[in-house]
Formats: sequence, C-alpha cells, structure tokens
Amino acid sequence: MGLTAKIRTRDGWAVSHAVVTVTDMTGTQVLRAEADAEGAVRDTTELAPGAYTVIVTAVGYAPAASSAIVTASGRAEVGTVTLARQGGTELPPPGPWTIDPVHSSVAATAQHLGISSVHGRFTEFGGTIEIAPDDVAKSRVEAVIRAASIDTGNTMRDTHLKSGDFLDIERHPEITYRSTGLTQAGSDRWTVHGELSLHGVVRPVDLDLAYLGTGADPWGGTRAAFRATAELRREDFAMNYNQVLQAGIAAIGTTLRVELDIQAVQGDVLPQA
Repeated sequence: MGLTAKIRTRDGWAVSHAVVTVTDMTGTQVLRAEADAEGAVRDTTELAPGAYTVIVTAVGYAPAASSAIVTASGRAEVGTVTLARQGGTELPPPGPWTIDPVHSSVAATAQHLGISSVHGRFTEFGGTIEIAPDDVAKSRVEAVIRAASIDTGNTMRDTHLKSGDFLDIERHPEITYRSTGLTQAGSDRWTVHGELSLHGVVRPVDLDLAYLGTGADPWGGTRAAFRATAELRREDFAMNYNQVLQAGIAAIGTTLRVELDIQAVQGDVLPQA
C-alpha cells in the first residue's frame, strides 16, 4: 500500500528531495512525501480507493500535476514524473555557440536479430549553433561527424560498418547535418528541421529537441545543454545491406534511433581546459 514515484529531469537525472503532495477530489491534502537522493518516493500511508491529484514541486523546477487512481489494494503507482527546469522556455543568449565534443555524445541504436539492440557512438564530431537575436525560428545548427569514428565495442562489426555495405567511409568520410528551420513543440521542446547528408544521400531529417538549460562552467564560460532524438531508415540513405536468417528474421533492423546529448559553449571557440 502507499505511493511510489520517480522524479526525473527531462534528461533523465534524479531530482532529489522533490516534494510530492496528494489531494483528494475535494482538494484536501491526504499525503505529503519527499523524494530521496535518487529521486524516488516510497510512502506507506494507506489511501482509500478513488481518484486523486498528485502535485510534484522542487526548487528550480516548474510544478507538475497529474491524476492518480488508487486501487482496492490502497496502492498508488504514479510512475516517473518529469520536471522541466523553471524558465526552461528561455533560450540561450543570442549569438554563436560551439559544440563541445568532450562533454557531448552522438549515439545510435539498431535492432539486432529482432530481439535485442546494438548500441554505437561516433567519437569524433563538432559543430556550431547560432541563436538568432530576433526570430528564434531563424536560428541555425551545423554539425559534422567523422564516419570512421563509429564505435560499437566490436572491432569486426565496426570494420563492417565502415565498409561499402554501410557508411562507406572511403567515399563518404563525413556525415553532415544543416538545419533549415526551428518550430516550438512544447514548453521547452523544439523541432529542428534540417538536411542530413549520410552515405552520399541528402534527406530531410527532423530532430526532436529538448532544451535543458544554461549555466556557468568552471572555466569561466557559459554552457547550454540539449538532448535530441531522431529515427532514420537505412534504406532512405541507400544502405540496403542485410542478412536474413533461416527463421526469416533480419539480422539488422531497418531503422536506426539516434540520440544526441549536446553541450555547447557560448562563443565560437572552445575553452583550452
């Protein structure tokens, strides 16, 4: 019996010591609990079956409210509650920003044998972000990834991915992305419209972008953090290789999920630290 919940930021970090308040349909508070250092809430207060409102607050974050149904067991499983940083809709200051590859990651996941996933990342990349001063929709992003830097943790697999069956790094050493527009998709979420050049093919690709906030770094600079995702179809980029197993299952899935965790430093140069 009781209430369980996990409190997280949009980028998946625990929000420690968030406060969860539960009220019944009359607005009366029936439970108040504090999350632990891992962002977890476990309260054993017995609740009568019925509908409740759950409000989550934390210093520096916008409050979140949701409905919860308590079953006959007296248990309320709220699940994961995601909090947005207070003022998260404010974009970084206008001007140039430089992607810091040391504190960023470019990862991709493909389905393997229909039952599991293969995870890879590119270790060499860079790029710039230009925040437009007047019209945010005119902001620009450009990024370049060195195709040969693919790393899936398996040398034989990486060699195959670099071959003509996939990335063909000899003919197409760079993967590039250039934005063409930006539209708001939520309080601190945006859709970046752009063109991806991969394996010699240029296709429009949208990125689902979450802006995670801006803050000072230890080197006297200002940093902005973003998380972006996209789903690509291999056939859209002329990578049609596959091996079909006896059971008729493809060895490698036809889609690729891309996840970007980006830190950008204000200005057009990176710190020397």
